[in-house]
Amino acid sequence: MTDRRGLKPYDVEVAVAAGRDETWEAVTQPAVLRQWFGWDYDGLDAEIQQIFVDQATFLAPEQMGWADGSYLEVTGDDDHATVRVIREGSGSAGTERFDAIEEGWRAFLVQLRFLFDRRPAGRRRTLYLTGETTGRQALALVEGGGEWQRSGPRVAWAVDGDGHLVVVAGRLPLDDRDAGRMEVTVSAYGLDDAAFETLRETWTKRWAPAAADADVTTAADSAPES
Repeated sequence: MTDRRGLKPYDVEVAVAAGRDETWEAVTQPAVLRQWFGWDYDGLDAEIQQIFVDQATFLAPEQMGWADGSYLEVTGDDDHATVRVIREGSGSAGTERFDAIEEGWRAFLVQLRFLFDRRPAGRRRTLYLTGETTGRQALALVEGGGEWQRSGPRVAWAVDGDGHLVVVAGRLPLDDRDAGRMEVTVSAYGLDDAAFETLRETWTKRWAPAAADADVTTAADSAPES
């Protein structure tokens, strides 16, 4: 049994443009999960299997939970739904405390909302950029597109001029002046190999001068060290 003492509580939710049943399928079926959850690396399929199939316990209709006491629930009707991920804990809930699982859910639920809002055609392929930089520098990477929107102090997202979703997540608040570990996930849909390679080259050239220890991970790569 997981020791829940000291765990940071969190409550993260997102409204999506899909009905309750379609949304529940998106958070339980591996083929659909791959269209929004996480980022590509050589272990993503195994990670999805472990989290959502092997370790998840179904607690009620449209609700599943995990050993740390966290749970995910889907509520709504035939046209709209809300996905909410909750963990109760006795630790500090302040925004100054970083929790990797909480921030992961913030980023990933943004990606789920994008999937339903835009309904992009084709298979999702991602670039996962990691390195040490400031939030200001990371947010300056996107060219064209819409304005940045926030999900808490450490996660922001925008759609670039090519229609790709860009999610920035930092260990430090994005408005902090100090440099810290930064993660940028670029989600693109329906690209063939040539177009995806062009995208990778473009972002690699942007990221390398902006971050120390800059790295770019794609589906063929192992997960970078955290």
